[in-house]
Amino acid sequence: MRSYRESLDLFERAKRSLAGGVSSHFRASEQPHPLFYVRAAGARIWDVDGNESLDFTLSQGPMILGHSNAEVLKAAQSATSCGQLFAGQHLAEVELSEAIQHIIPSAELVRFCVSGSEAAQAALRLARVHSGRSKYIKFEGHYHGWLDSVAFSVSPAESGPVSGPTLTPEPWTPGISPGLQDEVIVLPWNDLEKVREVLQQRGNEVAAIITEPIMCNSGCIPPEPGFLEGLREACDLHGVVLIFDEIITGFRVALGGAQAHFKVTPDLAIFGKAMGSGFPISALVGSRKIMGLLTTGKVLQAGTMNAQNTSVAAALATVLELHRNSQQIYGQFYRQAELLRASLEEAAREQGHQILIQGVGPVFHMGFTSLSKVRNYRDTLSYDKQKYSAFCLGMRERGVRLMSRGIWYISASHTQADIEEAVTAARATLAELKSS
Repeated sequence: MRSYRESLDLFERAKRSLAGGVSSHFRASEQPHPLFYVRAAGARIWDVDGNESLDFTLSQGPMILGHSNAEVLKAAQSATSCGQLFAGQHLAEVELSEAIQHIIPSAELVRFCVSGSEAAQAALRLARVHSGRSKYIKFEGHYHGWLDSVAFSVSPAESGPVSGPTLTPEPWTPGISPGLQDEVIVLPWNDLEKVREVLQQRGNEVAAIITEPIMCNSGCIPPEPGFLEGLREACDLHGVVLIFDEIITGFRVALGGAQAHFKVTPDLAIFGKAMGSGFPISALVGSRKIMGLLTTGKVLQAGTMNAQNTSVAAALATVLELHRNSQQIYGQFYRQAELLRASLEEAAREQGHQILIQGVGPVFHMGFTSLSKVRNYRDTLSYDKQKYSAFCLGMRERGVRLMSRGIWYISASHTQADIEEAVTAARATLAELKSS
């Protein structure tokens, strides 16, 4: 058994000053309790007790090149040595926007923010002004940041009640400002007919459809064939702004994001996580017609920390590395993901466990369920979360770090040996679960 004594002592200390002992809600679910880390390199991470773990969480996704990538750190350190923040423009900011403009299909113009939550708010604000309408459509189980206006039907305990084609918006947490639910229309993911029905009835009220192009936050559910294309067509027909939330998929499933992978171009899109290699930065990109509202000053988007020197330098180094070696990196991503998924499925079958693995390339979800396919949030409720939690704990004891919500990320630093090590640990853990 691994020891986490020092982490536990630090966690008890942290609870006396940090609310809940953590700085983000999602960190509280780590097992056996929130752990404290001292360093990370490549595909490995070390905690204060000296435990080394093979990491498939990648800091919730950002570490696409692996931890402590030398080129990223060199660029960040060089930028910091010239000044942390100018509250003015700098060359790297333009170079990064030009690189994004070249790579991302929808990026005719770019604006930088600090977090995905901020970028989502800016996108919705632009859509409202552009369309002259106030409401937006989101899909049950999708996450677009923790701020009040989008914190509905993210992870309800059960699928929301149906009212015609729509679902009742379920507040994600107490404390959300009353009345905001009137601005959101919640629909089930992958049901194009319901989208068309709502837009036919209420299209003149709807400013935007915001969606993860792959439902990464709940089950890594790919879009059904024709679904994204159908959203594009429906938005064009009714004058609705199509927004892709590519905070997870951006630069991960393809260099140009999910929009490049699926060949469907949204009006606006938001990027983060992998773009910054762990540094706080996000980007709002889109058509000149809509993004131009920021140029004229008709729509306000601001932030003291936007395009902060170090974050921009890290993002530029990341994007350029992915671009220079895209064929090698993305080819490796898909080969390793395919091998890992197939090996996990084989190991589960050998031990008599029913699992389902879904996703696209280097981001996928694993869960225990008897379903052969999960296509919307209602289906994700079939997952045995308690069993997967036990699986994660068993994997940690064998030196593999996973996220309890089932998402696996692969980085450019993961090797063939790492994949084999993870599969070996999974075989032993699944055997242990069978006998318990």
